[in-house]
Amino acid sequence: MTLHRPSNVDDPDRLKHVVGLLGEVSDRLPAIWPIHPRTAANPGRFALDVPVCRHPINVIPAQGYLSMVALMRAARMVLTDSGGVQEETTALSVPCITLRANTERPITVEQGTNTLVGTDRRRLLDAVEGQMRRAVVG
Repeated sequence: MTLHRPSNVDDPDRLKHVVGLLGEVSDRLPAIWPIHPRTAANPGRFALDVPVCRHPINVIPAQGYLSMVALMRAARMVLTDSGGVQEETTALSVPCITLRANTERPITVEQGTNTLVGTDRRRLLDAVEGQMRRAVVG
């Protein structure tokens, strides 16, 4: 998962909501969160804790480009609010779930590799479950 958009990380209530969503996803499968420097500053500023989940959320420092591409390539799916990550997961054929209501990379949605869910809990969990079912069937 990656998060850095001001709309997701600069408001304490929104950030708490999004991190809670990550916790719910982590109850279904392990999660790695290379935390963007902008986002890393906010949990401390907002006194926000990463939730305890069935699978641990592995919060790691921000990664360089090649390390990040390697993480995405190995992932079952990627949750993000980053336009660049949407493009890279499409190139890697890795399913992407975008925590935004819109995208400046509509081709990723048209290609079927990216699903826009915003921060709606039900839409996110449905998209995650759908990707997990496709991985078992495929």
